[in-house]
Amino acid sequence: MLSCIRAFAVVTALAPVCAVSALAQSGHPMTGHPTMSTGMAVPALPGQDAFGAIQEIVEMLDADPKTDWSKVDLEALRQHLIDMNEVTLKAAAAPKNIDGGLEIAITGDGRTLAAIQRMVPAWAETMNGHRGWNTKATTLPDGELLTVTAADAKEIQHIRGLGFIGLLVSGSHHQMHHLMMAKGEFDPEHAAHMH
Repeated sequence: MLSCIRAFAVVTALAPVCAVSALAQSGHPMTGHPTMSTGMAVPALPGQDAFGAIQEIVEMLDADPKTDWSKVDLEALRQHLIDMNEVTLKAAAAPKNIDGGLEIAITGDGRTLAAIQRMVPAWAETMNGHRGWNTKATTLPDGELLTVTAADAKEIQHIRGLGFIGLLVSGSHHQMHHLMMAKGEFDPEHAAHMH
C-alpha cells in the first residue's frame, strides 16, 4: 500500500513537468504567453505602456511584407505617445455645462501645454460630426477650450457623462492613427496639428 502511495506521489509530482515539456515541444505557448526557443514561458507585458504600443506596431510592420521601411517614422509615434501621456496625466481640465453640451478648458504649461495644443485641435477636427457632435477647439493662452455640443438630448447627456478624457478616447480611431503615423502614411493636414 505504501509503495502505491509513493508511486502515485511521483506520478502526481511529474505530471506538471511532463505537461510543460509537452507544451514546450509542441511550440504551444504556456498560460497564453509567448515561448522562447527553449520552451520557457516569457512575460507578456513589456513593462511600460508606450514601449508596448511601439513594440506592437513594430511587430505589425515586421509581419507586413508591404512595409516601406524608407517611410517608417517610429520617432513621430514616440513623440505622440509622450503627448498622450502629458495630456492624459498632467493637463488640467475644467468642464462647464453649456447649452447643448460641454465646454472644457484644458490647460497646462511647458511640455504639457505643447501637447494640449497639438492633440486637442486635432481631436476636435477629426471628431466633428461623430454621433452628431459639433466639436471645436479654441486656443487659450495656457491651453485649449474644447466645446462639444449636440442637438439630441441623449447625446448631450452622453457628452457630459464622458467628460474630457472620455471624449478624448471616443471614436476608436487612435490605434489606426498610430499605425499610419508609424508607417509614414500620416494625413498631412492632421500632421500639421500634431507636430
